[in-house]
Amino acid sequence: QVQLVESGGGLVQPGGSLRLSCRAPRSITSVFSALTMTWYRQAPGKERELVAQITSDRTTQFADSAKGRFTISRDNSRKTVTLQMKSLVPADTGTYYCHTKQYGLDSWGEGTQVTVFS
Repeated sequence: QVQLVESGGGLVQPGGSLRLSCRAPRSITSVFSALTMTWYRQAPGKERELVAQITSDRTTQFADSAKGRFTISRDNSRKTVTLQMKSLVPADTGTYYCHTKQYGLDSWGEGTQVTVFS
């Protein structure tokens, strides 16, 4: 399966910021600009949750908890998607996964850990 690569996770105190990046593998870079890219997160014992999404025409959607604090963007020349997270709270803690779908098939990253603590 095609696998995306996330980076940028870490430990941060409440009120802090993190920037996550998702890079598409070589196998899908040729059609990257046409793909909808999504960030999900999952905390231990909780369901996976859609955090942010950006389409090929740069329409965006966010989880209610993320609105006003998170920004998603894409750079089609670099085949990357960025999630800028600000004013982080403990509820933002979890493993963040990048996702896309090509030819009806799902592609995921391994995930990057975000921990917000006080």
